[in-house]
Amino acid sequence: MIYMGCDYSEGAAPQIIEALIKTNMEQSEGYGMDEHCMHAAELIKETIGREDCDIHFMVGGTQTNITVIASALRPFEAVIAPETGHICRHETGGVEATGHKIFHMRTEDGKIHPEQIEEAVLFHSDEHFVKPKMVYISQPTELGTLYSLDELKAIRSMCLKYDLYLYIDGARLAVGLTNSATDFDIKDIPGLCDVFYLGGTKIGMLFGEAIVIVNDKLKPDFRFMIKHCGAMLAKGRLLGVQFEEMFKDKGRLYYELGAHANAMADKLRAGLADLGFEFAVDSPTNQIFIRVSDAQAEALKEYCVYEPDGTLDPGYQRIRFCTSWATPEEDVEDLLEVLESIKQKA
Repeated sequence: MIYMGCDYSEGAAPQIIEALIKTNMEQSEGYGMDEHCMHAAELIKETIGREDCDIHFMVGGTQTNITVIASALRPFEAVIAPETGHICRHETGGVEATGHKIFHMRTEDGKIHPEQIEEAVLFHSDEHFVKPKMVYISQPTELGTLYSLDELKAIRSMCLKYDLYLYIDGARLAVGLTNSATDFDIKDIPGLCDVFYLGGTKIGMLFGEAIVIVNDKLKPDFRFMIKHCGAMLAKGRLLGVQFEEMFKDKGRLYYELGAHANAMADKLRAGLADLGFEFAVDSPTNQIFIRVSDAQAEALKEYCVYEPDGTLDPGYQRIRFCTSWATPEEDVEDLLEVLESIKQKA
């Protein structure tokens, strides 16, 4: 079976496992107060070019999003997000459970646009409405698209105009940073937002995300909120060790693994184009969406794990392939052979 359903099917990069084994019998402080977490935080600060940020380590993306949003917003404040955003579709109402409404903005490409932010702010005009206070975006988006540097600057400008926090979900940021379509650098990110996170779960770690808080207003008491949300890992050094390995040598492993996911996606994308498959989304990253018939989708299940992504016109659907930091080139080649064999199915 060929696994192309997500980018965290595998365990972890060998370098990560080796680092965990090497430090396994060490004794250390708990709850992220150990030397490994402290060192990993310094390595991240060096990589992003900012010493004035607060770094906090979390286990997963949903915990991260819930904790950041709950900490940043007052009870009557809300989040603006594209309707495809992870907090809208894949977190089981976790953000809403903290008491914060999400405004789902319509999108065809996974992106939110400045005029939509302004529309949401102006519509919620007084104390009889909840008050927009944060914009949430993913880079890359849940449809595999990328915001350009100019697009990020325009969103940031609109946020500043209306005194909104900008929060960037970086679950797949390594893939975005190493993509050939990218025109931004990791050192650009802190200057464009109030808080973001560096994803580890989807780029070769067993688990882990690193929150980077840029805005001083969001820094106080954040560890209290981590604990309050049930997101504080007792054996926090397990996160520190992994991020240490990922970001040593100026993030060499982080970039290498992201580049591999992109390389495998590029190979798969080219093969799909040669076979004549129609792309349902113009995505340059490791998430590839194609249009297939119901019969083709059913036949493909015998050979490949993929992600169904909704019905299109009658008899057709959109499916997603997702390459990872560990996808073998042979799997891409085998998948293309399978797709060629089922291409003729109605």
